[in-house]
Amino acid sequence: GQTRHSWGTTLGACADRGWHTMCVDLRGHGRSEWAPDGDYTLDAFSGDVVALARALPEPPVLVGASLGGLASLAAIGERPDETVARALVLVDVAPRLEEAGRDRIAAFMLEHMESGFASLEEVADAVAAYNPHRPRPANLDGLAKNLRRGDDGRWYWHWDPTFVSGKLGAHDETRSSVVDPHRLSDAARGVRVPTLLVRGRVSDLLSEEGARELLELVPHARMVDVAGAGHMVAGDRNDLFNDAVVSFLEELRA
Repeated sequence: GQTRHSWGTTLGACADRGWHTMCVDLRGHGRSEWAPDGDYTLDAFSGDVVALARALPEPPVLVGASLGGLASLAAIGERPDETVARALVLVDVAPRLEEAGRDRIAAFMLEHMESGFASLEEVADAVAAYNPHRPRPANLDGLAKNLRRGDDGRWYWHWDPTFVSGKLGAHDETRSSVVDPHRLSDAARGVRVPTLLVRGRVSDLLSEEGARELLELVPHARMVDVAGAGHMVAGDRNDLFNDAVVSFLEELRA
């Protein structure tokens, strides 16, 4: 449900060290097109990642948060005979996710999906209720990047409402297609590239047990646990997140 602006200063931090960085909105999100057939399955998302990677002059390092991480994991792990990417960074996501955390995200996305918000102040209130440990921004202009203005003058999240129902016709069915622990575990076993897991220490979506399970499935992977961050790691502690990603990239270059 986020947009490419959610990464904060990460792109600049990587570019400052000589990396060519790209930030992409998944289908149905941000400024990317909405799927005309309502296909928001894992096959669709991972297929888009593969298509993008193949279009680049050399395999990229894929950094994916939440849904982007699941799509990247499937893109790499389900094609073990193809070098889709040079390396993988998973941000607070793994095959095993906590049901309570998933339900809380779903409730947040559904709550104002049809009615929207009368003002950015209402948006800030909703974000603060979902993510109380993050300081409320003094300037609300940044929130506008994650929303679109409807013809009725109200603010709506910048993602396709069909994303929560999609091709399968119901939110729970669509979500189950994307968050399939058996499929994702099989994909993790197929990952051969250098892998970093960045977990938010107070995340209610990826538990310590879920993170350890990922490290067992991908034995060569390592993890950074970011203090003071929840599921939205890059937004909660952008400084520590940047340090983790940049250190990993420098190791790759070395």
